Amino acid sequence: MPAIITPNKTDQDRKRHLEDHDNGAGRRPPTDKRTGGGGDNDNWSGGPSRRGPHERLNRYRMGIFFALASDLMFFVAIVSTFFVNQSTGHIDAYNHYINDWFPTTIPPILWLNTAVLLISSATMEFARRTMFQENDVMDEWLGLGKPITRRAIPWLSATIALGLLFLAGQWTAWKQLALQGVFFKTSQSSHFFYLITGVHAFHLFLGIAGLIAAFVGLYVSRQLENRQILVDCAAWYWHTMGILWIFLFTLLVFFQ
Repeated sequence: MPAIITPNKTDQDRKRHLEDHDNGAGRRPPTDKRTGGGGDNDNWSGGPSRRGPHERLNRYRMGIFFALASDLMFFVAIVSTFFVNQSTGHIDAYNHYINDWFPTTIPPILWLNTAVLLISSATMEFARRTMFQENDVMDEWLGLGKPITRRAIPWLSATIALGLLFLAGQWTAWKQLALQGVFFKTSQSSHFFYLITGVHAFHLFLGIAGLIAAFVGLYVSRQLENRQILVDCAAWYWHTMGILWIFLFTLLVFFQ
């Protein structure tokens, strides 16, 4: 009976190996259409059955969104209490309804602060998109320098500086109110003003810490995929804080 020889690798296997763009180390380049990945024009979009950068990035994004969902619920509770206290009053000895809510004057610097935060969101988005430019991604993956890092660092640095400027502006606004004799316990309105702006400033401070971690990661991390994930997740958190501030600022300006 003639022997049947089964080849280790068929021509079809070799063809599939080449199509996968495997570099021999078991990894596909980040721009492979089937490895998945990162957002608008980042060339990591792939099929759901494939495991790769797309799946990992989505996993980190989902973690950020779930963490932010709990924070948003906390802000919803504060805003709900804000409206309840705003409409709550009492009946005096003469049977007159008295509302103890006196609106707090918004320091003008908060308008400038809002513009600063919007600009910082734009610079952060530039940094995020820079991390997924196809040509630069391929060059960096192949070890031809770090063009992505060089282009992302200025935008990321600008975002950090603008974030610190925003926090300095918030501190200035609180000092201006204190000089006018408006403190945390002065009235119900001032109580909520300090609470809302203070809690948001704390979350923005955490965002700056995330930006600094991403900045350090651009230098420290050897894997391009890790650097992309750090910047991308920091960007989504930062954008959420910007949108949240627009909502809170509108509440303080027009609904007191």
